[in-house]
Amino acid sequence: MSGPRFEPVRTVRAYERIVEQVEQAIESGALRPGQRLPSERDLMGQFSVSRSTVREALRVLQSRGLVRSRPGDPHGAEVLPFSPDALQRSMATLARVEGLSLGELVQFRMLLDGSANLLAARLRTDEQLAEMEAAIDRMRATLREGAAEGHDAFSAADVAFHDAVARASGNKLIQICVEVVRSIVVDLVADRLAAEPDREALMRRSIRHHEEVLAAVRAGDGPLAARLARQTMYDYYADHVPAAERSPLRALLE
Repeated sequence: MSGPRFEPVRTVRAYERIVEQVEQAIESGALRPGQRLPSERDLMGQFSVSRSTVREALRVLQSRGLVRSRPGDPHGAEVLPFSPDALQRSMATLARVEGLSLGELVQFRMLLDGSANLLAARLRTDEQLAEMEAAIDRMRATLREGAAEGHDAFSAADVAFHDAVARASGNKLIQICVEVVRSIVVDLVADRLAAEPDREALMRRSIRHHEEVLAAVRAGDGPLAARLARQTMYDYYADHVPAAERSPLRALLE
């Protein structure tokens, strides 16, 4: 009778146990951003390990974006605020190895932006509306100036608008995912967008869309704001997605 095939058991290294305990302390709130871990010497004593083991644990924790560490710092490693950088790296790697297709990423962005707009229309404050208006004003100003670096400034204002909407949604996970997915999608199609023959026309269409979204959010019309987001994402990216992957995107427009 054949059974499952097991792999040899791997001995857990001491530094991995240190990493686990520090991660648990951060996740539980026992260690908060801005606080410091004990010094390397104190960690050696508490964990009964060598200096090299402590430094390897700190290196891993730093690579995960959890602490900022300098070898020999007498004050100990500093606990960092949460950053989406690790999530962004993981998703970007998935996209590069085709674990995530451009079509899937665009579809997810349609869902994210639609949901963010829907919630923002219900929950936004006057200050957040002012932030959105200011971002559109910067987009208009950039278009009028027509500077050589204008496209970068325009893109920065565009990002500021979507970040303001995401914050207005009141959901931190939406904010994080909007930032991560947007950056990956833009990176994947950057060369194709740079070759756009009439970039100014593209910028004008973008301004009109943002104006329509702002009007819907200001009016509290969440369903309209969500539809506008999904339609605009489709119009902007569908031509860059293989034809076979477009039907799931169209499903979000129905």
